[in-house]
Amino acid sequence: MLKSAEIQRRQSEIRQSLSELVGKEKPTEDETRKMGELDVEYRSNETRFRASLIAEDAERKEAGADLETRSDKDYADLIGKFEMRQIALALDEGRQLDGATAEVVQELRNRGGYRGMPIPWQALEKRAGETIASGTPDPKVTAPIIDRIFADSVAVRMGASMVNIDHGLQEYPVTTSSVAAAWQTSETGSVGGPTAYATTDRPLAPNSTLGITMKITRKTLKQSGDALEQAVRRDMNGCMAVAMDKAVFLGAGASGEPAGVLVGSYSITSTAVSDVASWAAFRAAVTRFITANAAGGPGSVRLLIRPEVFDFMDDSLITNTAVSEWDRLIKNIPNPIMSSNALAAPTGSPLATKALLTVTTGGVPPIFVGTWGGAIDLIRDPYSDAASGGLRLTALATMDVTVSRPAQLEILTGVEIEAGA
Repeated sequence: MLKSAEIQRRQSEIRQSLSELVGKEKPTEDETRKMGELDVEYRSNETRFRASLIAEDAERKEAGADLETRSDKDYADLIGKFEMRQIALALDEGRQLDGATAEVVQELRNRGGYRGMPIPWQALEKRAGETIASGTPDPKVTAPIIDRIFADSVAVRMGASMVNIDHGLQEYPVTTSSVAAAWQTSETGSVGGPTAYATTDRPLAPNSTLGITMKITRKTLKQSGDALEQAVRRDMNGCMAVAMDKAVFLGAGASGEPAGVLVGSYSITSTAVSDVASWAAFRAAVTRFITANAAGGPGSVRLLIRPEVFDFMDDSLITNTAVSEWDRLIKNIPNPIMSSNALAAPTGSPLATKALLTVTTGGVPPIFVGTWGGAIDLIRDPYSDAASGGLRLTALATMDVTVSRPAQLEILTGVEIEAGA
């Protein structure tokens, strides 16, 4: 109990005792002496009470500042203890949630409505002890929501910002005007005329919902422990990461899919290479970025290509040297990103594909990926597998894609990976 509260309680007791003594017409010597002692104690406690309030106010401020900095860390620690198997058993048997899992689910329900059990995005990350690729973020490290789950995804590596939205539509106003400076041409002349400051809103709308369905047999539910936990997490993580990554770049903008960067009408510059893949083709695009003041050098540019482009360039040697076109590329762009999921397969004759270049300018990411609700909605289907006692789960996630400034992206088409006839 706070010291100020203890003093207040004692003051209340003193007042009650004094009221009883004062009510007597002829108090005894002991009662008169006791009234004096209580009066002295009451006045002393008033001073102590004020001092306690001052001390506790400072403690509250320190504790408040500590809680503000600790809140994300504490939530991340709870997520680290989240158990997927509790969710599966709650949906299958109606088992009561407990521990950190119950706290996280309750917190998510307070933020928004879910038909089924909410699963936080961070819960899909792989946990320590699994055989996983190096570079997967430690689940105990506090990081922005969602980014940790798909930290190795192409979208994040290409500079996309993962944004969590509680509800409704969210817009990002991005400056699109160009302010020009002009010198005063004479002593009484004016400088350049005013330039309108213009912004363009880049909306993210909850119009596209991604879903996956998983079947868990009765035997698995009864037989598996931690193995079920890891299997569900791995499958959901892998399936959703692949589907979301593909939608960011190749989403059709129809049939429920968001409009991907390479497909949507974002006014992104598209340049036809119409030649074999070479460092010269990519260098020209990098030069355009630098000329437009979007990049300070090739090191700040991100490049997305198909694996077939790497294969072709690595096999293309500069005449009379042992240096390949790939060697020249990675000397200037050290970490090009290769994906067969984010870019469509090569087509045509000669075979050709696309490439994408992005750059982060002034801290503004080139791509925004929005997800809604802060969690995946996991819903149980109690009918489809009722005859076998199995459990069918549907996971739903709502997302959308948009770009910031078109000048921060460029699409290269006709990047050939075989010589023409």
